[in-house]
Amino acid sequence: MAQRHFEGKAHAESYQRYRVSPPQELIDEVLNFLRKRIQEPLDLAVDVGCGSGQGTELLAPHFMTVVGTDISSAQLEIASAKDHAANLCYRQSPAEELPFEDDIVDLVISMTAAHWFDHPLFLREADRILRPGGCLALLSYTMDFELEYGESTSKLNQICQEFYAALHPFRKAYIGSSSLQVYKKIYDLVSYDDKEWHECLKVRMMMPLSSFIGLVESFSTYQGFLEKDPVEAKRLSQTITDRLLEAMGASSTDTEVTVVVKYFYLLASKPQKS
Repeated sequence: MAQRHFEGKAHAESYQRYRVSPPQELIDEVLNFLRKRIQEPLDLAVDVGCGSGQGTELLAPHFMTVVGTDISSAQLEIASAKDHAANLCYRQSPAEELPFEDDIVDLVISMTAAHWFDHPLFLREADRILRPGGCLALLSYTMDFELEYGESTSKLNQICQEFYAALHPFRKAYIGSSSLQVYKKIYDLVSYDDKEWHECLKVRMMMPLSSFIGLVESFSTYQGFLEKDPVEAKRLSQTITDRLLEAMGASSTDTEVTVVVKYFYLLASKPQKS
């Protein structure tokens, strides 16, 4: 069955503030795959589990209509409140019951959310709404971000690995020990012959150290720890922050570091009608 997370207002605000958007090069990979199978103009894209809409917004220039769906009203309230393109809107719905007619969607995409879905039901629903030749794209990244900061890089990543290890016991059983393995299993479930698997796309992005910490705190593992023992969760986060600053020789969490994000994704195309 599907899992429900990220629905509280405070968590939704954290999600909006700190979660990273997919890089443009990854969106381009999806669009290139789609354009080889469907002639332009591209009509309708649906972003399932859109959260607060960071990734949904990247699709707007390329489609006549873009719809972001999510089960969380708190996430959608934040997404809808932002300035966004006139051709973009949001609807509340579970991933397994999408509010669209059969065979009308060019692209069904999910960015760092599909691991929470009921996979067989979601894939069946995606197949129902996709037009022949339409594409399914599921994107995500591993949780073991790396940091780069001059000669301090190795020490920073040692500290980060301790941070991730401390949070691992709070990882939801539904997604097991590895998101990568979850998506590989989804790939195996996709019935289309025309499908591709890609991993280890490394993307480097600069951000303040405070944003990196906020990003990790937005994960379900940290949120689970926070729910169980808020004092210890906050103490862990502060301790890690202090240790990272010391290793960097910096005094402010506004100091920017390079965060290395490792993406993986699957692409698949619904067969054309014969």
